[in-house]
Amino acid sequence: MIAAVNQGANSLRPGRAQIVFSGVTLNLGGKAILEGISLDVKPGEFLCIIGASGCGKTTALRLAAGLYQPTSGTVAFDGQAMLAPRRDIAIVFQDYGKALLPWRTAAGNVSLALEASGMAASQRAARIDELLKKVGLPNHAGKYPAEMSGGMQQRLQIARCLAQEPKALLMDEPFGALDAMTRQGLQDEVLSLVHASDATVVFVTHDLEEAIYLGDRVIGLLPHPGRIGIELQIDLPRPRDQLTTRENPEFLRLRRELFDFIKASEA
Repeated sequence: MIAAVNQGANSLRPGRAQIVFSGVTLNLGGKAILEGISLDVKPGEFLCIIGASGCGKTTALRLAAGLYQPTSGTVAFDGQAMLAPRRDIAIVFQDYGKALLPWRTAAGNVSLALEASGMAASQRAARIDELLKKVGLPNHAGKYPAEMSGGMQQRLQIARCLAQEPKALLMDEPFGALDAMTRQGLQDEVLSLVHASDATVVFVTHDLEEAIYLGDRVIGLLPHPGRIGIELQIDLPRPRDQLTTRENPEFLRLRRELFDFIKASEA
């Protein structure tokens, strides 16, 4: 398990929004994927995006990362137009198996981000040890991804992203392929890491309970084309707990509201 860090209340930093979608429409292959998306994400906020399959959740994340450019409208980060990927924005992919380099050990995969940043070789070992300890892999530096479980591989991918010291962490259904117990453990670990780093998070998931458990706010996208159909502020107390939080009447009310939204959007 991860080194103990309090996952207490996220501190939304004052000032202007960090990620801003202004009237964003994206057409791919002559088809509108997203239409008229306007959205502000505050510094330090944990925003979750949910929606039916094909509603454009991952596409929105790629726009935030600078991997796509909008057909119309603008995407900005810290007041600057997102024209290309940035080193201070890290992406955690669902398919950890393809995200990691199989010919590099755990330490080597984390080192990749440090090498890209220009950190001297003499300084990397201590930083790698620190990051692997943070994500609960202190004794696995010499293992290759194929020798690690799915949950360990995803922890490793997160460690490599944290090596970038990102201002924002974009996560695309990162726990979707994991079993329920591993998934819940990693949810708590991510909350702890985010609280410690104060990073802004945009987290895409199809799991409604996961979105409510993790988020400060949840938005739901309607499909064909993707557009914002619901926005819920999550005022559940932090630190969150896998049992008591999920039994909270407000949690159950929010789950029902999101469930009804998804059901109506699929009709």
